[in-house]
Amino acid sequence: MHLYLMFLAMAALTILSPGPSTLKSLTNALNHGLGPALVGMAGLTCGVLAVATLSASSLGVLIAASPTTFELVRYGGVLYLAWLGVKLWRSVPAPLAEVAPTQRHHLFVEGLLLQFANPNALIFFLSVLPQFIDRERDYLPQFLLLVTSFCLLMILVHGGYILSARKARRWLQGKGGRWINRISALAFGILAIVLLSS
Repeated sequence: MHLYLMFLAMAALTILSPGPSTLKSLTNALNHGLGPALVGMAGLTCGVLAVATLSASSLGVLIAASPTTFELVRYGGVLYLAWLGVKLWRSVPAPLAEVAPTQRHHLFVEGLLLQFANPNALIFFLSVLPQFIDRERDYLPQFLLLVTSFCLLMILVHGGYILSARKARRWLQGKGGRWINRISALAFGILAIVLLSS
């Protein structure tokens, strides 16, 4: 129980810290409204599940052990973060309107792919999570408990961010929204540069 509480605290700090997924949830809420932002959050959560599963598999070990494979993943992440930054820089907050199902699908896919471009997610599940696994007990139930807990925490935190952005949407749809988009775009660009130089 003590290890589990420590894991929850570490997971909460990881999720609360500003990063690509937090920015994505906020800008989705700003540019598309509550429903589409929740769809994007679902994509982010599924991305976490996919990255956690990847990290727990032999493929995750291969990525960690093979410099070439890891570099390919890293450069892919750099390009994706840069593309998101350019897209946000060019976007203009507009009055919230109904988002077509195809656009919602794009938000889901963007959220899913973003987690693969986020090195923190891979590092967390590859190097941090195993420290909270008791090797004397069955691996799978523990893994499922920890990953599910991480995802539920993520839903709570990102849901709070999305609702906060929605409450401030009048300000965000004006000059405030343009500034948030520009700041988020710069943040994605900085994250891409940091990832490139790491």
